[in-house]
Amino acid sequence: MSVITIVTLISSFSFFAYAFSYFRTPHMKNEFKRFGLEKIGLTTVLLEIIGAIGLLVGLKFYFFLMISSLGLALLMLAGLIVRIKLKDSIWISLPAFFYMMLNTYIFWLSMNIIK
Repeated sequence: MSVITIVTLISSFSFFAYAFSYFRTPHMKNEFKRFGLEKIGLTTVLLEIIGAIGLLVGLKFYFFLMISSLGLALLMLAGLIVRIKLKDSIWISLPAFFYMMLNTYIFWLSMNIIK
C-alpha cells in the first residue's frame, strides 16, 4: 500500500468518525455553540463528509483527491483560526492543525501525481 493511500484513508476515516460523533453525541454540537457557530455546524459536518467521500473517490481519480484534500485543509485552517481566536490551548488546537497539515500533504502528493 502506498503512502498516499495510507494517509488518505487515515484522513477520510477520521472525518467520517468526526461526522458520526456529531450526530451521536452532544459534545460536537456543544463545541459549535461554544464557537458561536451553531448555525453552520451541520454545514461544516456535511462538508467534511463530502470531503471524506472525495478523498476515497480520489484514490481512483486523483483530481478528486486534489480538490477534496485542499477543501479539507482549508476547512481545518478555518477551524484552527477559530480555536486561536477563542484562545484554546495548543493541545486542544492540535487536531485541527494535524488534519490541516495532513490534507495539505495529501494535496501536495496529488499535485505531483497529476503533473
